[in-house]
Amino acid sequence: MTVPGPADTPSTPAQTPPSTPSPTQAPAALRPHAEDAFADELKALAAADDRPRPERWRLSPWAVATYLLGGTLSDGTVITPKYVGPRRIVEVAVTTLATDRALLLLGVPGTAKTWVSEHLAAAVSGDSTLLVQGTAGTPEEAMRYGWNYARLLAHGPGREALVPSPIMRAMARGMTARVEELTRIPADVQDTLITVLSEKTLPIPELGEEVQAVRGFNLIATANDRDRGVNELSSALRRRFNTVVLPLPATPEAEVDIVARRVDQIGRSLDLPAVPEGVDEIRRVVTVFRELREGVTSDGRTKLKSPSGTLSTAEAISVVTGGLALAAHFGDGVLRAGDVAAGILGAVVRDPAADRVIWQEYLEAVVREREGWKDFYRACREVSA
Repeated sequence: MTVPGPADTPSTPAQTPPSTPSPTQAPAALRPHAEDAFADELKALAAADDRPRPERWRLSPWAVATYLLGGTLSDGTVITPKYVGPRRIVEVAVTTLATDRALLLLGVPGTAKTWVSEHLAAAVSGDSTLLVQGTAGTPEEAMRYGWNYARLLAHGPGREALVPSPIMRAMARGMTARVEELTRIPADVQDTLITVLSEKTLPIPELGEEVQAVRGFNLIATANDRDRGVNELSSALRRRFNTVVLPLPATPEAEVDIVARRVDQIGRSLDLPAVPEGVDEIRRVVTVFRELREGVTSDGRTKLKSPSGTLSTAEAISVVTGGLALAAHFGDGVLRAGDVAAGILGAVVRDPAADRVIWQEYLEAVVREREGWKDFYRACREVSA
């Protein structure tokens, strides 16, 4: 295929580099918060929503579910799907937040737990930033409160010296707080949530006070059930949550749709080529991941060994996004097998010894013999050599 040059397109104006934002112009965020990125949809839903809303909710439970699952409003406004999956899962999650039970989103890596958590908080409270990111080093202060030590030393303990956690702020404002990767947090820090979730209060012993949760407060936590994190939840804490398991996409078509949608959203923010140009490659990436994940080819004829990685939908999105960037900056803008091969290798081969053998066997036994996959086979062999 010949790529037209300047002489072939005389009517096309020369492209100019993007202008630098002026000192008074705020630079665009690389990843806007959900309430900012989808502000128009949330506004349209609020205007059309005539159903009862729980106290301090921005939308009714029906409108929150519509925001996540997508739909068309009576005025013709199209609400884009944020989550592709069973409707009942979303309805149960939203209903949980309307009660006094906290919500735990459980699933293997890459099942959109964080994505759903963020959009739920944005739709319910209009603010998804009241967030505690769980790690093995998350301290108790991140869950309860800390102190401004300069004020503490100068004036002694008092409300002015108190540094509230996101959870404390959510309790005081009647909003939705989020805790990501709850099972990554040390067990003794996890259990600071027991009083918050059962008594709806956060004691401040140093001041002889407490912060009581205002109506509208609730908490969404996410947890990974594949590697179990660092610490299991205590039975006392788990009882305080209503658990909703987010499954992997049920069909290849659903997974291709999810990957295409998310890559398109990410690509627009990075000025990458449109996804429709690479749908065939997206389908091949999804096919490879699903077959290795499930341990059998799509036709059910060949059993396969599964590598140590999860090969989740999120990893497929990452592979395709990286491939689009390669195509845009070092190719002709069209996603091809050579653009995704290295990303697939990195996702599959986590254990250099065992996983590499599994990948080589898959290439030779499945990819090499599959009709229409010769270019994919050659590209994967090249980066695997």
